[in-house]
Amino acid sequence: MHLYLIRHGESFVNLNGWVPSEGESYDASLTDLGKRQVAALAAWLPKAIPHFDGLYASTLQRARETAAPLADAYKLEISFDDRLREFGNTLIDESPIPPDLLPKEPSYSKKYEFPYLSTAPSIERAESYMHFRSRIGVFLNEMIERYPEGRVAAVCHGGVVNAVFDHIFNVGPYRRCEVWVRNTAYCHFQYRFIEHEEPWLLHACGCTEHLGGIR
Repeated sequence: MHLYLIRHGESFVNLNGWVPSEGESYDASLTDLGKRQVAALAAWLPKAIPHFDGLYASTLQRARETAAPLADAYKLEISFDDRLREFGNTLIDESPIPPDLLPKEPSYSKKYEFPYLSTAPSIERAESYMHFRSRIGVFLNEMIERYPEGRVAAVCHGGVVNAVFDHIFNVGPYRRCEVWVRNTAYCHFQYRFIEHEEPWLLHACGCTEHLGGIR
């Protein structure tokens, strides 16, 4: 299986100091820059990777808006999956926190220092970082079984990319390095079983060729 993790385009939640207005939530849409990043990705990616067997996306708005142009470009239906949501947006049973209940100040800064504590203390039964890693691992295992020889694209979030690295590289709960990828950057992993060799290959990380000239 070839897995391509694609981070969403720039969203209002990525802007320093941004807070939702009355009636809005932290499940925010893309900015104008984010929309241009996504358009560039959808125009460029099919030339580099002509075919995907499956297209998955987080159910958060910024991922939905990023996946839609890719679905049009590849003529694929999007499989929206709550397991690809960013950490701090989901309960321990993997169900999404409703947008109007999303915390305004998730304890993102403490997720690596205290990986077993809730990432959103104000929400009852909100997941910890280790719950988050578990749901990402389950998603990966499902993709391996469903697409053993296929190519899969997953539109997700920066935290998901880090959790995938933790899973693949067998990182313990107290990680010491964050994998930084820009908005709409993609990472390419391959899973294959060859006796006496590691099952995962990392082909590329943080690829942004499509963003040339976009600021």
